[in-house]
Amino acid sequence: MKRRKVISLIGLAIATSAISIACGQQQTTIDPTATNGTTGATLVVYSGRAEDLIGPMFQRFQAETGIQVNVRYGDTAELAATILEEGQNSPADIYFAQDAGALGALQREGRTRPIPETLLNQVDPRFRSREGQWIGITGRARVFNYNTDILSSDQVPNSIWEITQPEWSGRIGWAPTNGSFQSFVTALRKHEGEERAREWVEAMQANNPQVYRNNTTIVEALGRGEVDLGLVNNYYLFRFKAEDPNFPVSYHYPTGDVGSMINIAGVAIIDSTDQPEAAYAFIEFMLSPEAQQHFAQGNSEYPLIDGIQPPDGQIPIAQINPPDIDLSDLEDLEGTLELLRSAGVL
Repeated sequence: MKRRKVISLIGLAIATSAISIACGQQQTTIDPTATNGTTGATLVVYSGRAEDLIGPMFQRFQAETGIQVNVRYGDTAELAATILEEGQNSPADIYFAQDAGALGALQREGRTRPIPETLLNQVDPRFRSREGQWIGITGRARVFNYNTDILSSDQVPNSIWEITQPEWSGRIGWAPTNGSFQSFVTALRKHEGEERAREWVEAMQANNPQVYRNNTTIVEALGRGEVDLGLVNNYYLFRFKAEDPNFPVSYHYPTGDVGSMINIAGVAIIDSTDQPEAAYAFIEFMLSPEAQQHFAQGNSEYPLIDGIQPPDGQIPIAQINPPDIDLSDLEDLEGTLELLRSAGVL
């Protein structure tokens, strides 16, 4: 399969970076909490998550288990495409993606293997594959960020449909090449149907949105007053607030709207791995209270196991009121890309 076609199966591919750091459908019965026989093993992780967000936990995992982690960092879509292109010769044991859609695409291509129920049961069924082929590690919600010098809280829209109105022309920031935005559009297609999703995308495009590379650059632009409101994930703003408590941006969750959908960053075990026990130990560690606390307080992401407090300054995930969206249905990223291209967004 040519590389361009492989990439199109997963989503829009951006540039990759590769950095190495030392640090079947049957359910297995191997104990995932046991590291006997795995000390000294090496796991190769293809990570669509940035090194500053996930690297410290890779290092802690290696220190606590003796399992070496070699990481290739890059764009989530590009790394998934690479796994498909490499086939059974892929060195990857673990794929760590920033959204459920990419995980589902690998599952659809038969490149994942079952995760033990003892691990799956630690996470709410909403945040894992129906077939047990991938599992969420952290949660993130879509949210409206807005400039507080320009808008008061009662002026912020409560629906993604409100921002298609003429009064918002030129005032909205979005990142259509970003994986989390594309998963949001995929969710919109699944929840409201193809025609309504096209209607929203075309109305937004006609409303002259300001285009940015990713969530971070949207939040930066909001702080500068370039745009009034941006479509982002929940946790980016809090990195800016940690550096400057007076940063003039706040957030709002649309009520019962795809604009507040909850997605995950999660992992799948690649079907060609020869290190399944080490892979199980990796997932167990990422779902440990230590790791979940780090993700919540260090990264401002939502923990997915019970007993961990939500990120400081954010409402608990249970209080967000998103529509009922099955994350296992977000695998059709190619359909979303076709929609965005035909609407002139990409």
